[in-house]
Amino acid sequence: MAKRSEYVDYLLDELAPLGHLRAKAMFGGFGLYYDELFFALIADEVLYIKVDDLNRQRFLTEQLSPFCFAMKDDRSQTMSYYPLPESAYESQITLLDWAKEGIAAALRAKRITK
Repeated sequence: MAKRSEYVDYLLDELAPLGHLRAKAMFGGFGLYYDELFFALIADEVLYIKVDDLNRQRFLTEQLSPFCFAMKDDRSQTMSYYPLPESAYESQITLLDWAKEGIAAALRAKRITK
């Protein structure tokens, strides 16, 4: 299980105005949950936010690339989670705005699967 880091604690503190958040250890990193909604992941001290067709362009405009990990058979797997630009960390308001993008995408995905 991944050990909670100062970075995870920092993110939970900065994102606290969003409401009930928790970090759950997973695959050597953490999943971030808004209530029970998985909207972000943390891997190697990088925050990745859920992205879909409605918010992807904002991330692409910033020239960001999706989260990708190596599988056991040497293939790589890309997920619909993108890192934030450095400017997202300049203020809590900006960070919250980007995080809300992930929550909105996760809510849309939940509606589609119901």
